[in-house]
Amino acid sequence: MSMKTITRYLTRSDSTQTDHGNGSDGTSYRDRTGIDRQARYLAEEYCSGFQLHDRRQHDEAVEAFFAVDRSQFVDLTEEDAQEAATAYVDALWAKDEIEKRHSTDGEIDADAIADADYTPVREPLERRAAVVGMDGRYADETAVAFQYHKTGDDYWTPFLEAQMIELRSALGDDDHPDKPRGGQSGYGPLACRYLVGVELHDMHSTDAWEEAIRVMTPYYRQILEAHRSR
Repeated sequence: MSMKTITRYLTRSDSTQTDHGNGSDGTSYRDRTGIDRQARYLAEEYCSGFQLHDRRQHDEAVEAFFAVDRSQFVDLTEEDAQEAATAYVDALWAKDEIEKRHSTDGEIDADAIADADYTPVREPLERRAAVVGMDGRYADETAVAFQYHKTGDDYWTPFLEAQMIELRSALGDDDHPDKPRGGQSGYGPLACRYLVGVELHDMHSTDAWEEAIRVMTPYYRQILEAHRSR
């Protein structure tokens, strides 16, 4: 199944369940309480973090991702959640610096990026993995995904690998995704939702951002539900 097909399916499916945050009873999520409202809030902060990154607002981006990390990694202290978020934003900034050095007149040289050293990106991701307690492969896979995203190579597989690792930490489930029968080599629907969020980010439109919020809200809802069941 292609990424375009996955994106179309998830966004269409979520659109039938909610209308820009409205519940099945027609109420706005802002008028609702509990887990649905918190999940929507985290999806908004997730999207806001990337928008702030695009606008080069480092400290504000950290705060947005901090809002997400302190809720999805419930075993972390406030200080550790702040450090995890800061490390992620530092990796985004390091990525941008590499892309800037390998660009001419605003156009990225894909061949030069393919040969670039992504150690400055991987190192803050290693910090994040260490603080959260994630498998160290998270840093390698995310750095490769960032690099391949600009070279035209398969970036979706390393993104899925990295997100599956992060989800296992957030859910407190080392077996995630625990499928009953077929598709054991797959990454599960939550990691795919995250990747669809990446794809929607690439569209850089208001409608796409709203779609990304709708796609990511069930992602965070499942994490929050896992916390409640502990």
